[in-house]
Amino acid sequence: MPFPTLPAPLARALSERGYADPTPVQAAVLEAAAGARDLLVSAQTGSGKTVAYGLAMAGMLMGDAEALPPAAAPLALVIAPTRELALQVQRELLWLYGPAGGRITACVGGMDPRRESRMLADGTHIVVGTPGRLRDHLERRNLDPTALRAVVLDEADEMLDLGFREDIEFILSATPPERATYLFSATLPKAIETLAERYQRGALRLAIKSETRGHADIAYRAVRIMPRETEHVVLNLLREADAATAIVFCNTRNAVRHLQANLTERGFSVVALSGELGQGERNAALQALRDGRARVCVATDVAARGIDLPSLSLVIHADLPHDAEVLQHRSGRTGRAGRKGTSVLLIPNSRRRRAEQMFAMAKVSPEWSGPPSADEIRRLDGERMLEDPLFAEPPAEEDIALAETLLAGKSPEELAALLARVYRTRLPAPEEVSDPGEGRAPRGERPPYDPMDPERIASMGPAVWFRLNLGRRDNADPRRLLPMLTRRGGIDRQEIGAIRIFDRETKFEVRGNAAARFAEAFARNGSPEIQIEAIAGDAAPTERQGRSAGPGGPKGYASPRAGKHQRKAEQSGPRPEHKPGRHTGRG
Repeated sequence: MPFPTLPAPLARALSERGYADPTPVQAAVLEAAAGARDLLVSAQTGSGKTVAYGLAMAGMLMGDAEALPPAAAPLALVIAPTRELALQVQRELLWLYGPAGGRITACVGGMDPRRESRMLADGTHIVVGTPGRLRDHLERRNLDPTALRAVVLDEADEMLDLGFREDIEFILSATPPERATYLFSATLPKAIETLAERYQRGALRLAIKSETRGHADIAYRAVRIMPRETEHVVLNLLREADAATAIVFCNTRNAVRHLQANLTERGFSVVALSGELGQGERNAALQALRDGRARVCVATDVAARGIDLPSLSLVIHADLPHDAEVLQHRSGRTGRAGRKGTSVLLIPNSRRRRAEQMFAMAKVSPEWSGPPSADEIRRLDGERMLEDPLFAEPPAEEDIALAETLLAGKSPEELAALLARVYRTRLPAPEEVSDPGEGRAPRGERPPYDPMDPERIASMGPAVWFRLNLGRRDNADPRRLLPMLTRRGGIDRQEIGAIRIFDRETKFEVRGNAAARFAEAFARNGSPEIQIEAIAGDAAPTERQGRSAGPGGPKGYASPRAGKHQRKAEQSGPRPEHKPGRHTGRG
C-alpha cells in the first residue's frame, strides 16, 4: 500500500530517502490521524513510528500550504525519555520537514540550556526534548506553549519507568486543551491508560502487531561458552561477522571499560557508551560509529537507549540480559526498517536454563552452537581476501613493474604467502576457544565425581586466599556467597575452598591456577559495592583470625544451618567455615 496524499515537500523527502510504502504503524497512524484526533498507539521501537507521527501532524502544521509558516512559537512538541532518543527524533524530523523549511529544536539534559533558550527565542516549528529540560524551559518562560497544535509522547512507558510522571503532567497541563495528543508506547500498562484518560480526548487506540515482523528481521544465536573465555568469544564473533557496525552489551560500567580496553588493544576500532560519560563524549562516540571511524560499540543498557545506527547488523550480549524485555530492547538496535540483523547471546552452561526461559518469554527460537573457532575465522579470512576490491581492480603500470621486480627474487608461491601474511597482519588474530557442550562422555560412562578427591585438589596447585568486604552484619552466608563468587568470578564451585565469615568481612580460598582468572573476572563483572582483594602472601587466616580448616582440617566444622546457633558464642571470631562439598541448600 503506498503512502496517502501528503504535502509535496514531505512526499519529496520520503522519495529522496527511498520510502516507497509505509510500515504497518505508519499506515495505521496516517489512516487514523485524519481529522486530528488523539491516538494511543502500542508499537515497538524500530517500527517507523517517528516518521508516522511526523506525517500525522503535517496537516495541522502546514494545512494546504507548500511550506511551513515563518518560525515563531513552536507548533508541535515531542517528549522523549532520553537524550539519545530525543536527538534521534530531531534528526528524523529534520530530513522529513527540511524541504518544507522546518526548524526542529532539541532541548535535552547535558546540553547548554542558554543556547537552547536562544534557539527558542529565534523561533522554531517543532521542539523535541526530555521531560526535565522541557519543564525547566517552561518554568523559565523560554518555551511558549500557547501555539502548540500537537503533542507527542514517545516511548511513554519508559518515561514513567524512569520517574518522569510529574514532569510529563506538568508539561501537558501547560499546553492548550485543543491540541492533538499522540501517545506512543511499547506496552500499555495501567499507568499509561490512566495518563491517556486524563490528558486525551476520545483517543483511538491502535495496537500494531509488530512482534513477528521485528523478530523476522533478526536472527538469534545462542553460543555456548566457558565463562573465562567470554572476551575471546566476543573477539571471534566480531571477526566472524566482520560487521560494518556492531554493539556489545555488558551489564556494568566496569565490564564496559574492561572490554573496550581489551578490544582496542587487539586492534579493533572501539567506542564505549556508559552512564559515566558526558553528553559531549556520547555524541562523539555515536558520530564515530556513524561515519565509520569506529566499528564496535561496547555499552550498558541505559547508555544504549534510543540509539539508531543504520549500519548496525550485529548485537552481542556479552552478559546475559536481565529479562526478556531487555533482550528485545537490546536486539532491537538491529533488524530495523527491513534491514537484517543478528543477535548473539553468550551463555555459560550454568545459565542455560535461565536463557531458555528468557527465549520462551520473548517468543524467539535461537540457533544453538559453540563459539566460532580460530580455524573457521582463518578460512573466512581467505575467502574475504579474494573478495577484497583490490583484487578486482586492474593493476597499474607501476604495480606491474614492482611485481616483476619481486618475481625476480621470489617464487610465485612465496609471494602469495607473503601477500596472505600482509593481509592477516591488518586483522586481529582469532583466539582458540572451546565449546563446553562438546567432548563430554555420556553420563553413564563418566567416573563418579568426587570434589574432595585429594589427587584432583593437588592438581589444582596451592590455594590463594581472598578477602571480601561482606560479613555477618551483611547477612553473609555460604549459601548466598557461593553462587555470587562462582557467577562473578567465572569459576566452578569445586574451585572454591574454605570460606570463613567474620563480622565485617569474609575470607575464602580459590584453588590454584583459578585464582588469577577469578580475580580478573570478578573485577570485570562485579559492582563497586562488593569488592575482593587477595590476602598478601596468599596466607591463610591465622589462629587469631579464625580456626584452621579445609580438607582434613581440625574438628569444629558446622553447617550453614548450625551457624546461627553458634553466633552468640563466637562474636569475637569467625563463623564456622564452608568446606567444599559439604555446604547445604541450593545456590
